[in-house]
This record gives sequence, structure tokens and C-alpha cells, in this order.
Amino acid sequence: MKKRIQFFLFVSLFLLPNYHFANELLIAGNNQSGSYTLVVEGFDWGPAANQVILTLEDTVSKVQKGDYAISVTKKAECRDIKTDAVSGERAVLYAYVSDAKGKKIAAGIHVTLVLLVAPNLPISSPMQYMPQCGGNVWADYSMTITSNATDQVWDTEIGRIHPLVDEFDVTGKFEYNSNLTLTYADFTPKTQQEKVPLIIWLHGGGEGGTDPTVALMANRAANYASPEIQAYFGGAYVLVPQTPTFWMNDGTGNYTRGKVDDMHNKPLMAMIKDYVAKHPSIDEDRIYVGGCSNGGYMSLKLMLNHPDYFAASFPSALAYHAEYITDEQIESIKEMPIWFIHAQDDPVTKAEETVNPVYKRLKAAGAKKVYFSSYDHVVDITGFYGGENYHYLGHFSWIYSHANLCKLDYDGQPVKLAGRPVTIMEWLAAQHRK
Repeated sequence: MKKRIQFFLFVSLFLLPNYHFANELLIAGNNQSGSYTLVVEGFDWGPAANQVILTLEDTVSKVQKGDYAISVTKKAECRDIKTDAVSGERAVLYAYVSDAKGKKIAAGIHVTLVLLVAPNLPISSPMQYMPQCGGNVWADYSMTITSNATDQVWDTEIGRIHPLVDEFDVTGKFEYNSNLTLTYADFTPKTQQEKVPLIIWLHGGGEGGTDPTVALMANRAANYASPEIQAYFGGAYVLVPQTPTFWMNDGTGNYTRGKVDDMHNKPLMAMIKDYVAKHPSIDEDRIYVGGCSNGGYMSLKLMLNHPDYFAASFPSALAYHAEYITDEQIESIKEMPIWFIHAQDDPVTKAEETVNPVYKRLKAAGAKKVYFSSYDHVVDITGFYGGENYHYLGHFSWIYSHANLCKLDYDGQPVKLAGRPVTIMEWLAAQHRK
């Protein structure tokens, strides 16, 4: 076969009148275009493409990471990305022979390349935060992978794998009225329990729209479906609603901090009740609501409006301004289990305007089930990027909630159940509505 191809190219080069056409045949023969599958995983700072799976023509049993070079271009439909995330090279950390889903095997026709990702490496993420486009958006993320050994090129994406996120149904819709439809993602647990708790997570201001994968991946919310967290509950439904705009929309497109009513709390509560009604195995005494920033605001708003409905709440980066919460409202929720998470250097939802006074007023009112994990800074919890010396934007306090790392109350003492220190998810799983 190889000799036939060489003969055909030889004849084309010397006998065809159009030399340039023959040269194109030569190039095509040496640089066959291949396909790849991209793996996009949620990290503390957001999603990143951390693996790419190549499809080969022949079976291989070994591979070298140094044989591959990867270039990336990234662009958004709504406007140009004017950052260092537009284009660049991706570093390959490891390479191995795999199946089509990236599982390591002895021999096969796929190769998985493990890529360097980092919070300060924007080219590693196929998502881009663009306030002008409504917040976080999936970008057009194009890869060209070249084999230095064979000159083969892979430049056609044929699919994506999203660990954890792919276990959610992301097609949910709830039509509140002819003018408003809420989309949502939901996870159904594999469990033997007859009654199953429900965890509701409400996204931040940058995750609105009609694609629930954004709400799941922009800040690692899918982790509530992880085996580690699910184990505390013996299995739990996870519901991630999404607003077309933002939760704190006052109806005019402006933000409310609690002074005036938002346009979404009533439709959202209707959606939650509709979802619970359609899933009779949900334990209505164990419905938990949490959220970050905009979603932290909405978590508290729902509890203020429906103090007898939820078993507990876990708001992070609370955006509800304390001055708009009345003493009567504080009294109405002082018996509710609430665990706040916030960083004192948060420049977006400032602690002295939001969570600090709310927590202190609740404690002064006699609240005994209210806790507050307060952090000086939000740091790298993995240790890979500097640990305590790497500071994220202080607004990102939800990192600690998603990773189930909250353990301490405002006074620095462990939160305990039956005299034993617990994490926030262990605590949450133990809460029941009265």
C-alpha cells in the first residue's frame, strides 16, 4: 500500500500539469487530519480542559509525552476576548494509551494527553468570564495537536467529557409564565433509601442564562454529586436552578441588595415546589438550600420568605445587605440552622455590609444553630499553586463549601454535633425540619 501511494504521488508530481495541485497532495498525505475528544473538568477556580483524547489509525502500546505539541485558539461569539486567553500553547504533563473515554489500557487506538491547568493560566479554560456577554460563557475553543514523530495533526473535536457534570440531566425547564422560564440541572442519586434529601444550589451573578452547565461548572457546583459528599447523605438529589439573568434582578435589570423585592424568588420557589412534587421520594423534612453571592442572597431570601420550608441553609459570599433585614425577619429565622461562609477581604460582597452584621444580629437574638466560617483570604486549598501564599479573589469563598472544608465557627472553634467536630456537609446532612 505504501509503495502504491508513493508511486501515485510521483506520477502526480511529474505528469500533472498543475504542480501546485500535486504539492497539495503531498502535504495532505503527510498531515492527515485527525479527531479528538476534550475532557473539561471543574476546578476550584472554574472549568479547565485538563485532558485531550486522540484517535489513532493504528494500535499502539506506548507513547511519549514529548511527541506532541498543542496550540489553542479561543474566542467568544458576543465580542473579542482581549486577554492572554486568546491563543497559546498547552503543556503536556503525561501521555498514555487509553480507550475512547480516557481509561488507561495496555494497547489501543487512543492516546490521552494530560495537560497543565492552573488558576492563572486562562488559556487552559474553554470558559471565559465576560460581563459584557452576561457573565461566564463557553468560548469557541479550538485545538491543534501535532505529532512531532509522525507529523500527524488532530484538529477536529468530536466530543467532550465533563466528569461529574455528565451525571446531571441538564435539560430541565420550568415555565413560570409566558414571560419567564427557569432552566435547571438535576442529579438523581443511586440509593436504597425510600426517602432522599434534596440539596439546592443557587449560582452566582455570572452564571445566568439558559445553559445549566455554566451554573454547574463556573464554580464547581457539580461537586455536590461527588461520591465523597453524597456519602454523608446516603445519597441526595442535587438541584441547580438557573435564572435567565441574575437572582438579584429587581425587575428593571438593576440589582437589589434587599431594599426592594427581586423578580425571581417567587418563580424560583414555585419551581422548587414543582420539582419536589414530581419527585415523591424526596424527603420534605431534609431540603437544603445554599448558594454563592447572588445565590447567597437568594438562599437567605427564600429562608426569610419560607422559614418553615427548608431544613437548613449554607450561603457563601452573601450579597444580601444587612440594613434591609428587619428585626422581625431576624426573629423569624433565628431557630433555623444556617452556616455562613465568607472571606473578610471580599471586595464584591463586603462582609461588614452583609454577613458580619447578619450573623451578629442572629446570635444576639439567641440563635443557637447559626455558624459562620470566616476567612481572612481565599487561598489555594490544593497546595499546588502556593497554598496559603496564593490568594484568590476574596469573593471566591464558595471554594471552601464545594470542597467541604468548612469546619470552624466565627470564634475559630470547631462546629460540633453530639460533641464531635464536623464538616459543613456532615453538619448539613444531620439537619431536619421541625
